[in-house]
Formats: sequence, C-alpha cells, structure tokens
Amino acid sequence: MTTTALTTSTLTELIAGVRTAVDEHADWSATAALVGDQLRRHLPGPDVLTAEQRLGSPENYQSHTLHVEPDGSFSIIAIVWRHGQITRIHDHITWCVVGVLQGTEHEDLYTMTDDGLRLVGSAENQVGEVSAFAPPGDIHRVHNTYPETAISLHIYGTDVTRVGSSARRYYD
Repeated sequence: MTTTALTTSTLTELIAGVRTAVDEHADWSATAALVGDQLRRHLPGPDVLTAEQRLGSPENYQSHTLHVEPDGSFSIIAIVWRHGQITRIHDHITWCVVGVLQGTEHEDLYTMTDDGLRLVGSAENQVGEVSAFAPPGDIHRVHNTYPETAISLHIYGTDVTRVGSSARRYYD
C-alpha cells in the first residue's frame, strides 16, 4: 500500500531490500542492522513526498505512510518536522530504522535506572545518516531544534497503521 503520489524507483528498491532483510528471520537487533544497510543503499530524497506533504503542519509533526507490507512485517513512514516539534520520550514495540532525508533531527537517548529515567546521550542526525535500534534499550525523544524543516524516513518491524503507533510506552 503506497499513499503518496510519488513512488520512485529508489523507494521500490528500498522496499525490495527491506523484504530481503526481513526474510532473513534474524533477531530484532540483527534485522534492524540489515534493514539499516538497505536504507543506506536506497535512501530516497525528500521528493519521496509531494511538495504539499513536505510543508508539514504548524501544529505537530506529520506522518505519511509510504508503504505497508501486505503481511504486516514492516511499514515505511515519512515524518515531517517543523522547527520546535518534538516527540514525547518513548520506546518502541519493535525494531526501527531511521534515515534523515532533509534537515537535522536532534535525538536524546535515555536509559532506565533504579532511580528512574536518565539522559545518556544525544545526537544531531544529519541528511544521509541512518540509525537502527531495537528494544530493549531504545528509549529516546526526537525533535527539530533547527529552523529548516526536517524530513525523516522510519521503517518499523510491524504495520503501524494497524497497531496505531510505533511507541510501546511513554515516559515522563
């Protein structure tokens, strides 16, 4: 299922590559790494979204479903982040791979300790950078701290349109 007006050959190649990686039936961390390799090879540009979709919304970051695998094994979502837009601190229900198509995404990384949630690092994810992670240990928050609109591509190991969200838990 593709919901954008633009389906590029790069997106078609990415979908085929993700299928191959998922078909390895590796554990979540290994699958995330394999999918990350495919995204690095086939990272599309921001024009995978229409010009209107790339504008985003002033109210909140906007998600656009680009593909859901028919068997529900993965989905590909583009997210448009305007300046100042931020997620809640959260972890995920499955593995996830993220690539930055435009702008910069700031990511705060956390760990859970006996004393509660602790910030353990941060990253400035630039255009072309890909990161892959899997539960447990995937607690983070993403936001756009820069004036330029950021666009990222997220590949999740489930049909997020069916389950409603990639987030498993939110943290205060």
